[in-house]
Amino acid sequence: MNHILLFGAGKSATFLIDYLVAQVMLNPWKLTVVDNDQKLLNSKLKQSAKTRGIAINVINPEERTPLIEEADVVISLLPPFLHKLIAADCLRLGRHLLTASYLDEHIKSMEQDIKDKGLTFICEMGLDPGIDHMSAMDLINKIRNKGGEITGFKSHCGGLVAPFSDDNPWRYKISWNPRNVVNAGKAGADFILHGKPEHLPYEELFDPSRLLRIGKLDSLSWYPNRDSVAYANIYGLRNIDTFIRTTLRYPEFTYGWSNLIQLGLTREDVFYETDGMSLRKFFKEHLDANNFAEWLNNTVTSRFEESRELLEKVSELLDAEQEAGKDIVEALEEMMMIDHEGNLKTYTLDTIKREAAVTVASRMHEANLAIKQLIFLGLADDKTLINKGRCSAADILLFIIEKKLMLLPGEADMVVMLHEVDYLLEGRKFRASSSLIAIGDDHKHTAMAKTVGLPLGIAAVMLLEGKMNIPGLHIPIIPEIYEPVLKELENFKIVFKEEQIEI
Repeated sequence: MNHILLFGAGKSATFLIDYLVAQVMLNPWKLTVVDNDQKLLNSKLKQSAKTRGIAINVINPEERTPLIEEADVVISLLPPFLHKLIAADCLRLGRHLLTASYLDEHIKSMEQDIKDKGLTFICEMGLDPGIDHMSAMDLINKIRNKGGEITGFKSHCGGLVAPFSDDNPWRYKISWNPRNVVNAGKAGADFILHGKPEHLPYEELFDPSRLLRIGKLDSLSWYPNRDSVAYANIYGLRNIDTFIRTTLRYPEFTYGWSNLIQLGLTREDVFYETDGMSLRKFFKEHLDANNFAEWLNNTVTSRFEESRELLEKVSELLDAEQEAGKDIVEALEEMMMIDHEGNLKTYTLDTIKREAAVTVASRMHEANLAIKQLIFLGLADDKTLINKGRCSAADILLFIIEKKLMLLPGEADMVVMLHEVDYLLEGRKFRASSSLIAIGDDHKHTAMAKTVGLPLGIAAVMLLEGKMNIPGLHIPIIPEIYEPVLKELENFKIVFKEEQIEI
């Protein structure tokens, strides 16, 4: 009897477990799910002759190894640093392995041995990384097959809150591992721009002015992922003009997170004794030590001052327009000006007035938002006690977002993805796009869990059915993986919308 073994029953495993249970019930297969929390296992899996949940200490080889030995296909949703234990056992015992995590150097060092044993290891088989690779390579190969020369590539992906559950000043709620949110971007970001490698440090990463639109959603903000450059080579786009892989958030989040970085709230080298400490006490102690008054003046007060000065200039423009003769107003109806990016553009007086109004509204919103976001996190919260012993500022921030930004019953998340590929064909310039918007069912059956878990489940079933005969170490960038998986995902309403325009 074919046997699937899944390590990990956390947030990302919900849809995967449901999918695998349905598959083993239709086939002469068995499913074992392993976690360190038996209560969690019991909440997600009914014990039966074909399905079981076992709580073990995965670090203990005496508990772990016999379970791997029983399996045919192993799936690991454990933290990335534990994959090497599972991978070593799978290689030694001759078992296929699937993970949703980035391919690390330890597993990469096994590449030849994996192939020699006729095993299939697939890493980066989740959402991001995972579905992003599959859908990107599908679009790239369609362009190549019709003779297009690719010049630019941007891939954006984000786990967000669904519009109907978007009710806090951060416009964000946690649907996956919150520690990853706190640690995001700390290594900075590497990408290719204008044909050259670029690096952005952590302090400059979260810029809310980098905007895009997808479908009917509000404007989204993006920040570059840690290492895009390596994937330019993997995708076969080494000499490309632009190659960027990014994370999507709403602009309010990127603006707020930039403020948290400036205030030192993501630091791992500043510690506090938190037993008996309220959130208000923590914020006061930390912000007093990090020049909060000066930051407040620079970040908030300055925006009010900018708004006041801009309103005065608009008022002066209106007065001058009223006093000027008709001929002068008509002469000034259009003028050439340099915009903030250094481009020469044509402006009208009405355009200037409209943009000034938008700028004033934006500055006032930012000033108000900065304080609202801090208050939402607990700036004035005397009731919530941390009680975590000695913790870093980053650890306390993790505690805070777990308390304040979690999805609640009746709420849902959303996964959004967009690929933009510029290319030349027969002397003309085009932009092809492929986009996905997926809404979760509820706070447990999230879009994040669906898009992370289902690719793993589909690949496991294909391996057991003998439909994925690709021995070796892979990520899902080859047609043998992405074509059948993307087709099966469509049955779960994970469908990409493709468009093309001439530019």
